[in-house]
Amino acid sequence: RAEGGRVQIKSPVGGTFYRGRSRGAQAWVEEGGAVKKDAGVCSIEAMKIMNEIRAETDGKIERVLVESGEPVEYGQPLFLVRRG
Repeated sequence: RAEGGRVQIKSPVGGTFYRGRSRGAQAWVEEGGAVKKDAGVCSIEAMKIMNEIRAETDGKIERVLVESGEPVEYGQPLFLVRRG
């Protein structure tokens, strides 16, 4: 999961990816922005239930790997985070 100080945040479920709390909501994190461990970074809607996905480490969002509204699969990388 960690490569050269980078960590991937992966989807724990299959569903529809949203950068905010719900469809059309403001994104929780942006590329280049700081994130704290356990802070919400996105939501995934699965079977009409919104699942809040949280950061596993403190760091900086290096890349957002999925566009809001796109389907994602279990284990798919969503974000690339540089630790620190």
